[in-house]
Amino acid sequence: MNIDHPRSYWLREALAQEDTQVSELHADTHADVCIVGGGYTGLWTALRLKEAEPALDIVLIERDLCASGASGRNGGFLVSWWAKFLTLAKICGEAEALRIARACDTALSEITAFCDAEGIDAQVRRDGWLWAATNAAQVGAWSDTIAALDRHGEHPMVEWTPEEVAARSGSRTHLAGVFDRSAGTLQPALLGRGLRRVALERGVRIFERTALTGLDFGTPAIVRTAHAEVRADRVVLAMNAWAVRWADIRKSIAVVSGDIVMTPPIGEQLERIGWNDGLGISDSRALVHYYRTTPDGRIAFGKGGMCGEFSYGGNIGDEVEGRSPMQAPIRAAFRRTYPDLVDVEITTSWRGPIDRSHSGLPIFWHLGRPGNVFYGVGFSGNGVGPCHLAGRILTSLVLERQDEWSCCGLVRAPTRDFPPEPFRYVGSRMLRRALIAGDQAQDENRAPPLIARLMARFAPAGVSPFKVEVKDD
Repeated sequence: MNIDHPRSYWLREALAQEDTQVSELHADTHADVCIVGGGYTGLWTALRLKEAEPALDIVLIERDLCASGASGRNGGFLVSWWAKFLTLAKICGEAEALRIARACDTALSEITAFCDAEGIDAQVRRDGWLWAATNAAQVGAWSDTIAALDRHGEHPMVEWTPEEVAARSGSRTHLAGVFDRSAGTLQPALLGRGLRRVALERGVRIFERTALTGLDFGTPAIVRTAHAEVRADRVVLAMNAWAVRWADIRKSIAVVSGDIVMTPPIGEQLERIGWNDGLGISDSRALVHYYRTTPDGRIAFGKGGMCGEFSYGGNIGDEVEGRSPMQAPIRAAFRRTYPDLVDVEITTSWRGPIDRSHSGLPIFWHLGRPGNVFYGVGFSGNGVGPCHLAGRILTSLVLERQDEWSCCGLVRAPTRDFPPEPFRYVGSRMLRRALIAGDQAQDENRAPPLIARLMARFAPAGVSPFKVEVKDD
């Protein structure tokens, strides 16, 4: 596959600010730890390992450039797991769910502080996140989550009046919503490239344009690339969607593309409609819309869920690369959401992989008989903040620590959550059609078809829950 795809706007902007050399691996080497993947998970893990044991020799390989994968193509939402509390509690128990949710909330401030301390200008704006409703059926999608958090004395989100929702979001299309004051937005590729710089400064050996071609389990494990191999006592697979090449991971992960379009700078129009800060917004539909502004006055408008193209089996290819083929429907959604901006053009688009777990939460575990190959996968479109925690979890696993991270509820063996091919691919396309029909019906203020309501129960969870009604009217 050609990896010289058209870059996301984020990555083009980040690379334009650099004058760095790319090192490729051409000679066999040994390392204490080899990390495969140069996105947030791999880089935070490298930094955490160096913090814990500075003498560790760490090699990190990346198939393209660091932050060229999902870490440089996402919407840049710095959001915690409070919206996922009910799912956390189901997996981990309520006490552990509270601990993890609080830690994830704290991670947002830790990321901000790290950027400040290390001189990473990731354009962080802590102006919060609005979990909104854009039709009557979405109103109250957050109610069960808020009630559960209230019972535990946690109040991270506050409900806004309809008038405040419309005024702060810049559109009366937003009918209701709750506001998470600790969240924010950032430029995701600038964060990723900044993490790369700091990792290099701390002695991590980084080899880009060095794709993994094979992995031999053993002690040491052997990480094979096109021109050389790395023998490592321990290996971390931080490959996002590309980790589904292994069947044991693939059974618990489905890969779909996420798509984003972006406007030119429209600062004056943003001022006019009242959306003049870094507030991130997502609605409550099954195929979620999420959108935010940039410091120079652009709007990035994305669509997630299971809206994009599906990868077949363990083969991740052009379906997650390049410009978005969904510009027309996303542009239409943007104009429905912001009718006052109907004349604003779309100037760029891109797509990237989303590693969807059924729960919407990541899985941390190990591969192979020796148990020295670890992985984290399944961030489901919400990885900017949680990947900071992933670094803690994977560090504890690699160092064989018995602590609150290596033993947390997210460290669990994968289960068969998705069927094998070809049933997975066919079923995913059927489910997408049902979710599209359900969202369209709700937008038109009518009941979704029964089949859509029934099939929506099988949809993987996303950034936040959405309503599923299965009773006949």
